[in-house]
Amino acid sequence: MNPTRLAGRRRALVLLGGAPLLLAGCGFKLRGQRPLPFESIYLGMSPYSELAAAIRREIRANGGTRIVDKPEDAQVRLEVQADIKDKLILALNTQGRVREYQLRQRFIFRLVSKSGQEITPSNEILLRRDLAFDDTQLLAKQQEETLLYRDMQNDLVQQLMRRLAATKMPEAPPAEASPAPASKP
Repeated sequence: MNPTRLAGRRRALVLLGGAPLLLAGCGFKLRGQRPLPFESIYLGMSPYSELAAAIRREIRANGGTRIVDKPEDAQVRLEVQADIKDKLILALNTQGRVREYQLRQRFIFRLVSKSGQEITPSNEILLRRDLAFDDTQLLAKQQEETLLYRDMQNDLVQQLMRRLAATKMPEAPPAEASPAPASKP
């Protein structure tokens, strides 16, 4: 084997081996699971929806937080104020047929404590995807639309989990001080 070629391979191997060390040295690490700052949560949405199942799955995978069936048993309640899927026409071709759609999913929620105190005010997650449309490939475009909505739902769940993990729980109210005993004169 040619010595210059061997030296080039060694350099490439050293660079490949050194890159992870440089990344670790600068503090880079892959995003892992972040624990949620509460022990139990009630999901205020239909338990049979695909979105609720995905959120439930993600919370269980995250560990540490229980999902309860009754709002009074939960430390916090996730109140879903809106979950809307839209399909808008973006462009038409010269015959007046749809050429491009925009798929949207809008999710509005808030987080409320057991006592009814608002922990996180109304928050909106808005996702958009563009879908090029061709009516000669109707079945393929319907499948693509389904896949895009599924991708949007996965993205929504990840964004929701990041926002829940970043929630600052209110401090417990200070216990009422008992009145000092009256001194006898």
